[in-house]
Amino acid sequence: MQKEFAFFPGCVLTQAAIEAKMSIEAIAPILGIKLKEIKGWSCCGASQAQDVDPLATLVANARNLALAEQMKLPMLTTCSTCLLMLTRAKKQLENGQKEQINTFLAKGNMNYKGTSEVTSLLWLLAQNAEEIKAKVKKPLSNLKVAVFYGCHSVRPEKDLGFESSVNPTSFETVVKALGAEVVPFTKRLDCCGFHAVYPAEKSVMKMTSGIVNSAAESKADCVVTPCPLCQMQLDIYQDDAQDTTKSKARVPVLHLSQLVGLALGVPAKQLGLDYNVIDASKFA
Repeated sequence: MQKEFAFFPGCVLTQAAIEAKMSIEAIAPILGIKLKEIKGWSCCGASQAQDVDPLATLVANARNLALAEQMKLPMLTTCSTCLLMLTRAKKQLENGQKEQINTFLAKGNMNYKGTSEVTSLLWLLAQNAEEIKAKVKKPLSNLKVAVFYGCHSVRPEKDLGFESSVNPTSFETVVKALGAEVVPFTKRLDCCGFHAVYPAEKSVMKMTSGIVNSAAESKADCVVTPCPLCQMQLDIYQDDAQDTTKSKARVPVLHLSQLVGLALGVPAKQLGLDYNVIDASKFA
């Protein structure tokens, strides 16, 4: 396993989903991973900025990638939207736009070379599942998990390229390595609606409710997702979504890093479980 990474937390981990940052930083040393946060990183654009100014968005992400290159390390993020934006930018740069974008970066004495690869926490864990399994201290054998990939962990497949977007297996591989049971879950590849919650709130609340209800019908103890934006949508907005559809179902929603931390024996406080809106304290 690669042991050292230029860590790109992204905006949400430093603000609304601080528990995701707490938990990945708690599990990293146990897994032998050293995270060096990129100094001076900037927002990736959240899969929306490119609709306003695609050139500026590409320059911003080329700069983020160049910062990782200066550290001579591969880049790791745990936000699926950041993962998509960074990998998409890397492809654009390698497919003919590097020279143009470097003219902008040169103004800040920077240069994109293409030497740092981009990966996600999910991908890293899936590629090293047996190694992770060997470090488990508290197997999650009594836990039934509904795995929720969300959009940007697997789609668009042509940009991400790690696995099939219609039949991915990475998440299940990781959860099983932790000893938990993966339950059948029809909504595992659905969109949570996060990026559309403001312009289409009612529709998104129905989507969110459908995901939670599907997990409840599958008798899942919790929904787990690798994406902090999906976690926020399914956790923070769950009460509102369920009130919208008159559903009484409530299902805790964990970050992938929190689930891993539980299996590694990390105390609940360090995993930020008390920050979760739908009570997740029973898993500690």
